[in-house]
Amino acid sequence: MSHMASEIIAFVLAVSGWVLVSSTLPTDYWKVSTIDGTVITTATFWSNLWKTCVTDSTGVSNCKDFPSMLALEGFIQACRGLLIAAVSLGFFGSIFALVGMKCTKIGGTDNQKMKITAFSGLLYVLSGLCAMTGISLYAHNITSQFFDPTVLEQKYELGAALFIGWGGSSLTVIGGAILCFSLNDSLRESRIHYSYNGVTSVRSARTRLPDESNSCNAPRDLPRHFDKNAYV
Repeated sequence: MSHMASEIIAFVLAVSGWVLVSSTLPTDYWKVSTIDGTVITTATFWSNLWKTCVTDSTGVSNCKDFPSMLALEGFIQACRGLLIAAVSLGFFGSIFALVGMKCTKIGGTDNQKMKITAFSGLLYVLSGLCAMTGISLYAHNITSQFFDPTVLEQKYELGAALFIGWGGSSLTVIGGAILCFSLNDSLRESRIHYSYNGVTSVRSARTRLPDESNSCNAPRDLPRHFDKNAYV
């Protein structure tokens, strides 16, 4: 029962993290223009993996999609690939987890379900690592430009999408690791059921023989119709 509860908790953590990671892809605020050193802010610049936008003081936003995928900077292309890979791995991890968990009635024998659950945990761990790598790469580019004194153009700060992605990828890795370790727990439980009684010694076998012989030579009660007074 405890093993099944740990699988359910791990599955909820992994799916929650995968949903958070998936929500970062269309989120707008991956980076936001800084207001450090400015007195009056007339416009706010922000961008994500797909477009760059500017919002004026009246709240009106004007966005421009990136014109060409091949003309993008290398780190944006890498972040796109890593985030899409993370979403895809998490999707297949969810399917395998539903098949391999003990609370479901599909997936074959317990040994097969145990292996499927461990494989789904591995997919979740890879999904979380891909998402964390892509988000950290994007954040590194922002911070390196922010602290570089030679950069004179608009500087940006970390957006809300990055923190959501870090939290989601952490939950995905934790849930996937618990599902992977469930394989070890299942093997340990299966070994506990086999108990070793030891080899019967020769002495104990010999001491058992006289008892058996005595039980064989013990006088049996005669039937009533063969009693000595039966024919008197």
